[in-house]
Parts: sequence; C-alpha cells; structure tokens
Amino acid sequence: MKLFLTVLGLLLIVEGLPYFAFPEKMQGALEQIRQMPPGYLRVMGFVAMAIGLMICYVVQRTGIFQ
Repeated sequence: MKLFLTVLGLLLIVEGLPYFAFPEKMQGALEQIRQMPPGYLRVMGFVAMAIGLMICYVVQRTGIFQ
C-alpha cells in the first residue's frame, strides 16, 4: 500500500506539473484534445495503458533496476 500511494503521489506531481508551469499552453492543448474524435482518444488511451503495462512487466520480470 505504501508503494501504491507513493506512485499515486508521483503520478499527480507529473500530471500537475504542465498545468502549473504552462497553463496557457495546456488550455490550447486541451482544446485540441476536445476536438479529436472519441475513437481516436480511446485508441490512444489503450496504447498508453499497453505501454505502461509492458514497462511494469519488463521491470518486474527482468530485475533491471535492482
């Protein structure tokens, strides 16, 4: 649980950093995202999840960072 909460905290830091550092650019980026078709966003979300899963799997199975 400690690791999960640490990862969640780091995720929030990384996600919030662009909004803090570049709020005007983030508004423009969000407007562009809003204009994209839902199907495209769904595919991109799936690709991001698959890459994240692959990274977790490789790191856990290979012990590359021990």
